[in-house]
Amino acid sequence: MAIKLVNANISTQVVTFEPGSSPPSFEVNVVNDSDQFASFQLEIIAAGGSSNLSTNWYTITPAVSAKNPPGDSVTFCVTIIDTPIPGFIGKMNLIVRIFSVELRDEDRQILRLIIEAGTGAIPVQIELPIPEFTTLPQGLIEVPVRVVNPSQLPTTVSLKMIGVDTKWLLGNEERLLPVPPGAKAETSFSCQLPVPAEVPSQTYPFIIEANHFNAQPSRSPEGKIKVLPGGFVDFRCTPEKQQIPADRIWLPQWKTNSTTYQLEFHNASNLTQTAHIDIRAGQDKQPQCFIDVQPENVELNTGATKQLQLLISRRRHWFGLSKKLSFIVKAAISDQRVNVSNESQFIQLTIHPILHPWLQLILAILLLYLVWAISWLNPNNPLFGHTRPVNFVQFNGVGDKAVSGSQDQSIIRWNVAGFQNPLINQHHGKISRDTGKSVRVVRYKPVDNDVVAAGLENGEIQIWDVLGGTTKPKATFSADKADRVLNLEFSEDSHYLFSAHGSGLVLKWDVNGALLGNPDSLQQPKKEQKVNFSVYGLALVGQNKEDLVISGRYNNLAIWNSEQNKLRKISYTTPGSQNDYIVGLASAEYKPDLLATADTRGQITLWNMQSCLKQNNTQCELLDQWSDGHRGKPVRSVALSRDGCYLVSGGDDSRVMLWPLTKDGRRALPNGKQVRTNSQKFNSVDIRVVKNRILIISGNDDHRVRLNVIKPENSTDCKY
Repeated sequence: MAIKLVNANISTQVVTFEPGSSPPSFEVNVVNDSDQFASFQLEIIAAGGSSNLSTNWYTITPAVSAKNPPGDSVTFCVTIIDTPIPGFIGKMNLIVRIFSVELRDEDRQILRLIIEAGTGAIPVQIELPIPEFTTLPQGLIEVPVRVVNPSQLPTTVSLKMIGVDTKWLLGNEERLLPVPPGAKAETSFSCQLPVPAEVPSQTYPFIIEANHFNAQPSRSPEGKIKVLPGGFVDFRCTPEKQQIPADRIWLPQWKTNSTTYQLEFHNASNLTQTAHIDIRAGQDKQPQCFIDVQPENVELNTGATKQLQLLISRRRHWFGLSKKLSFIVKAAISDQRVNVSNESQFIQLTIHPILHPWLQLILAILLLYLVWAISWLNPNNPLFGHTRPVNFVQFNGVGDKAVSGSQDQSIIRWNVAGFQNPLINQHHGKISRDTGKSVRVVRYKPVDNDVVAAGLENGEIQIWDVLGGTTKPKATFSADKADRVLNLEFSEDSHYLFSAHGSGLVLKWDVNGALLGNPDSLQQPKKEQKVNFSVYGLALVGQNKEDLVISGRYNNLAIWNSEQNKLRKISYTTPGSQNDYIVGLASAEYKPDLLATADTRGQITLWNMQSCLKQNNTQCELLDQWSDGHRGKPVRSVALSRDGCYLVSGGDDSRVMLWPLTKDGRRALPNGKQVRTNSQKFNSVDIRVVKNRILIISGNDDHRVRLNVIKPENSTDCKY
């Protein structure tokens, strides 16, 4: 016979349960009849039901006993809190199952349960089959509700949805639902969400509350309605077209330079937004306008409308035609889960000149009449400039005046300030209206800037008073009339004048003697030197300015000391043919050993003449040389500033170039700086540095004399 290891004893055999009254209880005493430690558990099984350790119609204390030694006992307390079968009234057997995992044995006891009809109402149980919902604004959802009646009596419950706006509910706010005893019943609440502005995007918790007769209210677990982002932000810009001034454009309203656009945001979404605008030009080129937006950002609650002001200002010109500008104004919002309606707005702005075109026309007619009147009364007016190509230009010593010579057989003295200010007369008049032949070269007399020398196509050299008032030159040096004067150079003390001729002659004239009326000085040069090439360039070099550098055809370069009457050739880097000329030659007054040359092959060279002057050799120190300064085309003229810090050049590529130099006479900028460009070649250039400004004058084939004023990027002491 098997030995029973688990013995149980129940404190009663009959238990009576009345729903709504105090729950009954009984005890179960369990003895460990084994020879080892063991723990015990209880399970109550209702007749007709299934075994389930997690049932909720009774409670057991303790749920599991501690391990008891052999012969020891443990007492369990069982309380009936609900009917095993909802709505059941009558008698049923309960099986009390006592078991131990360690002993693998169990004991079963039978207990009679009497269930009586309850006299009080039992709270119902509320369930949400679908606890969470996701929807957009204006969406329709159905919220199902399940009600469980655990009592033996039928009941009717009143259901309410708590936590959501009652405006969302379709139909009655209250649902009446009959529920049979021990049964379940279902109903639902229909919800229609409002427009986005009235339902911010967030999660809305809710519960279902049930009330019925003589029972405490019951509540469901919490449900959730998650409202997704929806709606849009509307953007408007008014008006789309504006003009400056807004009205009466025919009046010269010079103080009116701005206009204002109204920008409006309306938040028709269910998200709070921060809005601003981005603005860009509608054309490819950004117009130079002042643009201001006030305020820069606006906060938009749901359903809110806010405005910004867009101010556009631009300086208006006095003359010209109306200018139309266009802009694209784009709205930007902080939360881009919703769209912007009319995101980009295209606006236009018409800017009228201060003077209406009709007023401009009337003013132009009056101005032309005034100019005509002035020019009729003043034959020396600046309107009468050169009429043929300009061959030569030069500044005076201080740089406030300049002189030019042209193929139109005239010499003009220019007021440098007149190039910058048209109200100042550009020149005092023509020094010479008719020299008899084309003027190839003009030179200021260094010591007395009221005198200029002019070299002519017919071999004459004329001395003119620059203050004007005379119709004849003060003196004329007569050479061979078939021998063109191609260049002139005064000695440092202005006593003598050197002339270069197409025949290869270099002549030295006594200027002081000629001005004093000595006829021999006018007819015969003081000295002469014959070279075997046409001479185009002259420049005095050396500390005593006694050596004259001569340049010309075949790319020849030579030095003539007229006092010692010594001539020697200088080796040039690129020997030339009969079509090659060194036409540009210049030295620096304060750096007399620095020499610049330029030839028709487009090559510019900087030399240090110190060694070849002292040692009487033919090899001079080459400081720098380049041939791409004028795109390989002939360079017609070069000039050095007095301090030797700047070199200017002009040539057949129709450009004037500025070359800043280092302290040792080399280029500071390899590619130089373009000063001016034109459609025709430049024949002559000159440079002066005055009051921290670089003045560059040029003459070219279009009959014009031009001035450029440049502010140096670095100091003029050659510290590069």
